[in-house]
Amino acid sequence: MNPFLEGYRYLPQINSPEDLRRLPESALRDVCAELRSYLIDVITQVGGHFGAGLGVVELTVALHYVFNTPEDRIIWDTGHQGYPHKVLTGRRDLLPTIRRKGGISGFLKREESPYDAFGAGHASTSISAALGIATARDLLGKNFKVVAVIGDGAMTGGLAYEAMNNCGLQQRDLLVILNDNNMSIAPNVWALSNYFTRLFASPTGIKLRKVARELTEQMDELGDRLRRLIARLEGGVKAVITPGMLFEALGFKYFGPVNGHNVQLLVRLLRSLKELRGPVLLHVLTQKGKGYEPAERDRQNLHAIGKIDKLTGKPLGDSSAPKPPLYQTVFGNAMVELCERDPRIVGITAAMPDGTGLNILQQRFPERVFDVGIAEAHAVTFAAGLATEGMLPVCAIYSTFLQRAFDQIIHDVALQHLHVVFALDRAGLVGQDGPTHHGVFDLAYLRIIPGMVVMAPKDEQELRNMLYSALYCYTDGPAALRYPRGHGVGVPLGPMQPIPLGKGEILRSGDALAVIAVGKLVQEALKAAELLEREGIRIEVVNARFVKPLDTELLEQLAQRFELLVTVEDGQAIGGFGSAVLEFLAQRSNRTTEVVVCGIPDRFIEHATQEEQLHDLGLDAVGIAQRVRQLLEQRSSRRWWTRRFFLSR
Repeated sequence: MNPFLEGYRYLPQINSPEDLRRLPESALRDVCAELRSYLIDVITQVGGHFGAGLGVVELTVALHYVFNTPEDRIIWDTGHQGYPHKVLTGRRDLLPTIRRKGGISGFLKREESPYDAFGAGHASTSISAALGIATARDLLGKNFKVVAVIGDGAMTGGLAYEAMNNCGLQQRDLLVILNDNNMSIAPNVWALSNYFTRLFASPTGIKLRKVARELTEQMDELGDRLRRLIARLEGGVKAVITPGMLFEALGFKYFGPVNGHNVQLLVRLLRSLKELRGPVLLHVLTQKGKGYEPAERDRQNLHAIGKIDKLTGKPLGDSSAPKPPLYQTVFGNAMVELCERDPRIVGITAAMPDGTGLNILQQRFPERVFDVGIAEAHAVTFAAGLATEGMLPVCAIYSTFLQRAFDQIIHDVALQHLHVVFALDRAGLVGQDGPTHHGVFDLAYLRIIPGMVVMAPKDEQELRNMLYSALYCYTDGPAALRYPRGHGVGVPLGPMQPIPLGKGEILRSGDALAVIAVGKLVQEALKAAELLEREGIRIEVVNARFVKPLDTELLEQLAQRFELLVTVEDGQAIGGFGSAVLEFLAQRSNRTTEVVVCGIPDRFIEHATQEEQLHDLGLDAVGIAQRVRQLLEQRSSRRWWTRRFFLSR
């Protein structure tokens, strides 16, 4: 029994879109009201992405009402729009488990449901995927409709325009719905544009267009001239009263903008557009956070939420002692300090000023923060251009999103030895956002780039020191510092100090073995050492600080003192920090030291809390301590059997 469903009339009956399509069209307004209320009831209690889903309730209902899903394919861009879609496609009662360990994903996921035609965690992918699906449909001789829903900032990504350009070239049958929730078209345009959209998309309008084409095709050269004249007249009207000129130029039939919260209007339009051939774009205007006043007022902060007070929209915070500052806040404040001293420093972000902490700098120096939208590749090359003129650009981009600019990092920055600093927020395991958002590949993909400096701080002060050093000490090429999501460890903050390039530090001495840790996991290694010391096991704990260049001098010393080294990282074990240590030690002719690499295994890690993920992977303090015990026991056992073998001879 789902306690959140009490008092609803229609929603308890809808276990699939087939159930929705059995309802009379007159019931759809009430269905939308119930669906929006259910989302508010559940997500304010359990947390999750919030505002975007509230804004597409009517659109989602209309799409599943008109199209024969899952046979017809709906591809959602930026999967946090997909919460209403999940409710209508058999996951209504699972919504309270969203983003929890063992629960449903916060994004679209093909393994989760046949209605999730394409996975989406990163933005701007829907049109490319939809064109691929439509092309496969045509080549295989199948017959179904393909709809891509793009919005919530995803149209700022260049991939969307690359895809649209190719759609115009291929001219395959698909519908793109632009969910415009930024109110970019003034409301007073709606009445006029709605009228012409209904006219152009109505059965009569479509029939007249078809008749005109058939008649003019029989009139040779005169017919060609008439067709061109009619097309210019229609295009001229659209260009004057709508923003559709760009989309028409890309080869789309454009309709809109229309009110995206009028479900009956959307149903009528979608039924008409369903019969059109070729690429079609419907532009709908929606309000992010629609129906929940706090989210309507604060679209940015209520984009994603934890548990909040349903009446006020305020977080239900922990009443315990104050927590240390967030790493992103420490970074943002450090940027302000540095920018106050040096006018050459600028910050660049890809639609994440708040998430990266650059909003703090934006408030102090708005002209020195550049939010380029969801366009990471552009952000990196833009930074490269700034660097050629002596500026000091700092690209603050989530680790998972910087993957999208890998070529630009190599070709436009590193190859030209340009001094660009990369600040990678959300490095390592990020928790409930899951595998689309984990920043676990950065150590591997950055350390292979010639000239790149790669480092990870153990605490907030070291983050400040690394940012300072990246800007002023390692100036021969690019430098990257990656730091985790969440709060720091609570160390006092002082002046920024330079860190010698490629130098680690021993934090705790021991004699059993050495644990060499990177970034966030340094703290877990220190806690593990405390646990083991209670058992009489003393391990050495080393803060590597640098993944590239390695502290080879320190590694040599450790290899001479210990028979066993354990590397610990919250990145992919394949190709990461541990691999770098193995590569270095393998070149020593007298290598006798065993190296055990502890990191993310060769699989994608599902959503859960960060603590649950680290524990399950054996990368928290308890797991590291247990691994050390096992290794020491195995080594002791091998020695015992070796002694017995020689004594028996």
